[in-house]
Amino acid sequence: MHKSANWPIHGVDFTSRPRPRKPVTIASGRVQRTSFLLEGLEEFSAWTDFESWLRRPGPWIAGFDFPFGLPREAVVDLDLPQEWPQLVGHCRNLGREEFRAMLDRYREGRLAGNRYAHRAADHPAGSHRPLKLVNPPVGLMFLEGAPRVLDAGVTIPGLHAGDPQRVALEAYPGFSARRMVKGSYKNDAKIKQTPARRRARKAIVGALTTTDNPFGFPLTGSAPLMNSLVRDATGDRLDAVLCAMQAAWAWQQREENYGLPARIDPLEGWIAMVPEKVDSR
Repeated sequence: MHKSANWPIHGVDFTSRPRPRKPVTIASGRVQRTSFLLEGLEEFSAWTDFESWLRRPGPWIAGFDFPFGLPREAVVDLDLPQEWPQLVGHCRNLGREEFRAMLDRYREGRLAGNRYAHRAADHPAGSHRPLKLVNPPVGLMFLEGAPRVLDAGVTIPGLHAGDPQRVALEAYPGFSARRMVKGSYKNDAKIKQTPARRRARKAIVGALTTTDNPFGFPLTGSAPLMNSLVRDATGDRLDAVLCAMQAAWAWQQREENYGLPARIDPLEGWIAMVPEKVDSR
């Protein structure tokens, strides 16, 4: 890793409705020689606390697990504003219920088998469509997340120029997790928090501590922090760490547009680490 890469680096596991049992979870660390050192984890069960965190002075870079943009196809079909700040503001002004109703109507008006419009990054990332409202409610995550990063005045490469000392990237932990284990490694429902999923989390953490992982550099941290990634059956802590490591990977590529494609749709955005084309090997 580059020796000057010493900005604080964060990863944010997001929820559209934070509460004590399901908080916004943030992993924080920094590059240390040739590894990523996990320094701490924070949990915010109130929007006001998360908004305060977003406004912490830079420098920092963070990966956020929610869609920053919407599919251009849907934006055009729904006659929504075609500039990202105006689009985000319009959706926020609709409010949660009208935004949900708009997406329901749009989905029901499309052909079976093609209910959900998608962004260019969604297929190579294997990510959920940003118009989805259940399991998980990714559309609501956009509605709650995008306005808050816009209000915070951060820079989002490819989408929005803000404070250059605070850089926000869209991340997707499933993209890197699937390259280390097959099958599920987490579940919010206690009845589904199985030994098999715990073994999968342990395997991911084991892979992260080596260079044989999607990032090419190892994760280090105290034993209590590392063990907590396995113990947390919801996977929120591990997902936050995966987002942080995606941000660390992007930080290494900061001179090459953070490793993002040269051209990014300014309504859709892109996901850190995701290539433009799927590797078919």
